[in-house]
Amino acid sequence: MCQFCVEHGEGKRWYLQAQNYAFDLDADLKRRDYVVRFVRGFDTMRASAITAGDILGKLPAPVGRLGRYVITKNMQKSHFGQPVSIEDCEKVLALATSITAIPCICRMHEPNRTADAVCLLVTAKPINDVVAEGFADYDGGPDLGDFHSMTTDETMTLLRECEQHGLMHSIWTFKTPFTAAICNCNLSSGCMAMKMTATYGIKVMWRGEDVAVFDAEKCSGCNRCAKACPFDAIATNGRNPVIPHAEKCWGCGICRSHCSQDAIQLVDRRSLASVATVW
Repeated sequence: MCQFCVEHGEGKRWYLQAQNYAFDLDADLKRRDYVVRFVRGFDTMRASAITAGDILGKLPAPVGRLGRYVITKNMQKSHFGQPVSIEDCEKVLALATSITAIPCICRMHEPNRTADAVCLLVTAKPINDVVAEGFADYDGGPDLGDFHSMTTDETMTLLRECEQHGLMHSIWTFKTPFTAAICNCNLSSGCMAMKMTATYGIKVMWRGEDVAVFDAEKCSGCNRCAKACPFDAIATNGRNPVIPHAEKCWGCGICRSHCSQDAIQLVDRRSLASVATVW
């Protein structure tokens, strides 16, 4: 069980606890201010994070590890996330009755990328005014017309389309444990969380609560799952069945959505001794 579930979920998945969703963000000025500052200052924060990652990579290993640990602990207090399956996304949408799609802020600052509207604000009440305030200073950036409310059915359709494009779903806190967003991304799309975690070893994401398991008898060896995996967690061996690396699996389920043989399932990470404590 991840640390978040212990601290904020009463032993259950933290993002499926109703008390962790904003019911009145306007009355919660501390969190409201954080969301606004996060959007307004993302470009500066992004540049600082990349610089820090580059510097830590050049330091002696013990010093670099300490630096990554300190940054991770500080991030956990404010902005932290975790991959989630599409099934858990649907459960989140049942709790967060307000869903608003906005342009992806990571893509917005990634060169030669289109800021697709694949980031979802998931709250109990609409927070369009908060987001509008955050984006107010963006020159040539999105306007209110780029924000649009979505139904649960529309959102689930979008999530399935994202999976087909190899985009994982992840859920995020804004002032932990306040849960406010589902992002859909991968490393090539410019996801800063994946870049910091996978490239620099600065952990701003836990692994997901689930892990992929493979049925070798059903597997045809087509390798579609390996090509789709956002984390390169699946190795292949010619025409033979895929060889899963459970310790590298982040539990997003994207591999499963690309399997035509129903050879991949997601199971609770705690049910596999080899990865039960790998977060």
